[in-house]
Amino acid sequence: MMQAIIGVLCGIGLFFILVDVYKIPYYKTSKSVDSLSKKQKDKKSGLDVWLSGIAEGLSKHIRINEFKRAQLEADLKTAQMDITPEMFKANAIVKACLVGVLAVPVAFIFPLLVPVVLILAIVLYKMEVKSVSKRIRAKRERIEYELPRLVSNIEKTLAHNRDVLYMLESYAENAGPELKHELTITVADMKSGNYEDAIIRLESRVGSSMMSDVCRGLIGILRGDDNKIYWASLALKFNDTARQQLRLQAQKVPKKVKRLSMCLLICFMLIYVVVILEQIMGSIGVLFG
Repeated sequence: MMQAIIGVLCGIGLFFILVDVYKIPYYKTSKSVDSLSKKQKDKKSGLDVWLSGIAEGLSKHIRINEFKRAQLEADLKTAQMDITPEMFKANAIVKACLVGVLAVPVAFIFPLLVPVVLILAIVLYKMEVKSVSKRIRAKRERIEYELPRLVSNIEKTLAHNRDVLYMLESYAENAGPELKHELTITVADMKSGNYEDAIIRLESRVGSSMMSDVCRGLIGILRGDDNKIYWASLALKFNDTARQQLRLQAQKVPKKVKRLSMCLLICFMLIYVVVILEQIMGSIGVLFG
């Protein structure tokens, strides 16, 4: 018991020493500064707000290769994360260290668990580093889910209007948040520059084969091609893809239900096991009492 108390006190003491050395602001201060930021779109948890103060100090000492930095900066921009690559790396390191510091009190309480805590810290760091690619993938999937409706809208509009700017601008008003964001950027880009270049940049930002097909058709319209058949076939192709995605999602539902049913069965079994063990322990106490 004394070792546990010493371990906890040492961990708390080390934590406050590091906070004082690196001049980390109080939680209320960090929360107030974060609430004043107009650019922050995602709501942060209290822990993330406070840890960002530590990460900001650490980010000044992080150096990244120019090529990797440019690639990570592009990924962060695509994922709509308004932070620098150094800050992103620092966030991952701080969260991993927050778990790793727990190894200090654990060393006093149960030393055998120290490697487990350190492995968890490494796993957390890798998960944080990969969070950008996961976020981009999720964003791409949500955009692709909406593309069949965009293609259908363009196909119908072609019958009486070939203005690509009007097509994208009118659809953006009713689009989902991810696609609306990309279309808004593209519309502004088209108004201030070359139409084809703006559509090519849209294709590169999304990085989807489905969006590439859409952009290819839009460029064809800009060049005056009669591509009504192309849009009709593209609408059929995208509708088939949407049905396949819905079928895959429907197939995943029974597996989730089975897992939940198994968890429920295990809970019921644990209840019976606990009751049986209590009865056995009570009987042993009566026999040896």
